Amino acid sequence: MQQAINEHIDLFRQLVFLEPNLRLAASRCAVAIRNKRKVMFVGNGGSAADAQHLAAELVGRLINDRRPLAGLALTTDTSALTCVGNDYGFDELFARQVEGLGNAGDVLIVISTSGNSPNVVKAVAAAKAGDIYVVGFLGRNGGVLLDQVDVPIVVAHEKTARIQEVHIFLGHLLCQFIEQELGL
Repeated sequence: MQQAINEHIDLFRQLVFLEPNLRLAASRCAVAIRNKRKVMFVGNGGSAADAQHLAAELVGRLINDRRPLAGLALTTDTSALTCVGNDYGFDELFARQVEGLGNAGDVLIVISTSGNSPNVVKAVAAAKAGDIYVVGFLGRNGGVLLDQVDVPIVVAHEKTARIQEVHIFLGHLLCQFIEQELGL
């Protein structure tokens, strides 16, 4: 247990270096929301849960009561997921939704501890084709997504659990910074 705590603390001490990209991401999200666009989230497994969690923070609230903000997790519609998965394959789960639900000026936030998930990579390609800004919450060395997203936020660690702990923390900060940008 002590080793896990020490890893967590050591990793969190390094996060200050991620603030500029996190604030840039929040600014782009705020611009999208001001322009009646939305912030979409995708990820697999624990990252899917984080996507749903962060979308709820925007639509609901983070700390203070405020108006709802346009956040959407593309990980939660079981009918869409099973239809696309069955008819087009797992790699198309998010790309089809980005193409169908996304609009120019939206923001897509992808969450991937490896930066290599094929369905997330395809979602990024669909977003770029649709003039959708892409933020990557990535892990390890950023994987293939490092050079494909507009703003990479990379948690440079090898353990998935530590990366996920940081991703949800940074996600909460992102929502806080969005609220600040919007004056809420």
